[in-house]
Amino acid sequence: MKKILFSILIASGFVNLTAAQSDSTKTSFKISGYLDTYYVYDFGNPADHNRPDFLYSFNRHNEVNLNSGFIKAAYNHDKVRGNLAFMAGTYANANLAAEPGVLKNIFEANAGVKISKTKNLWVDAGIFASHIGFESAIGADCWNMTRSILAENSPYYLSGAKISYTSDNEKWFLSALILNGWQRIQRIPGNQTAAFGHQLTWKPNEKITLNSSSFIGSDTPDSSRQMRYFHNFYGQFQLNKKLSLITGFDMGAQQQTKGSSNYNVWYSPVVIARYQATEKLTFATRAEYYSDKGEVIISTGTPNGFQTFGYSLNMDVRVLENVLWRLEARAFNSQKDPIFLDSKQTPVDINYFAGTSFSISF
Repeated sequence: MKKILFSILIASGFVNLTAAQSDSTKTSFKISGYLDTYYVYDFGNPADHNRPDFLYSFNRHNEVNLNSGFIKAAYNHDKVRGNLAFMAGTYANANLAAEPGVLKNIFEANAGVKISKTKNLWVDAGIFASHIGFESAIGADCWNMTRSILAENSPYYLSGAKISYTSDNEKWFLSALILNGWQRIQRIPGNQTAAFGHQLTWKPNEKITLNSSSFIGSDTPDSSRQMRYFHNFYGQFQLNKKLSLITGFDMGAQQQTKGSSNYNVWYSPVVIARYQATEKLTFATRAEYYSDKGEVIISTGTPNGFQTFGYSLNMDVRVLENVLWRLEARAFNSQKDPIFLDSKQTPVDINYFAGTSFSISF
């Protein structure tokens, strides 16, 4: 497989075989992969096996399934770089449902060029992981088995172009983006409005990371354009050798109608604490709240919209360096309306689940 992909890139001119052989310190080509299988039991026992529709990862009830699996080819040179990855799984089915055809199976597809001889300044274009938030679609990189409500309901991926700069001491990262839309590969019909974003990350030392990210654009046709303004902020802190903490806060506003000065606002704070008990055993707990009264992001069809607390506790066992087994229990508590269903399909304000996952990277 690696030889076939490498031959394709050589034939297309993407990889120069001579350079790759003669300058191995500056050029690399790597094939990698990731698989994340899971089983989740939702105590609401949904008949269609679908968990609440604001969840896109680990969202199938009472069945062993694949959350996400991908194979990736990455090429890096001191002046150019590129990534191509194809995926499958229930995450792709749910989160990319609006994308047509084979676009549903693209995890990453981008190319970049370094535009400065002396500085780490790059321009990249294509489909890439979102610049928003501290959680990604790769479960093993996240502190909890499942994603936070704010991560599930902000972009996991984006398409467009970006310019990015990393300081010489690697303490600062700055990026500006022009995008096709809010988690869109293909624009929605009638939308010709470009979207924009930024990312600013500061790492004053190895124990602290502070990040600010934004999105400005529209996720509606131009004929009814409602501008959306969104900001994400988080801090990650290594408190001591065993204890670490993430605090995050998302806030967004969208026009109620085209040209309106009235906005629907949503916001979400989250706190995650992680404890490294041993080299192979880790525990994490999470508390979060998500308020979307205007149902901009999460639709409930109820009088008070989505106003929900979430709590979770998980245990991770590092079986091998590249193999992770996880257990998690999680609860949601709607504060205003009964937006969940119990096992008798009666509306209730609480939802519980327990699950396990097994992931391997290679």
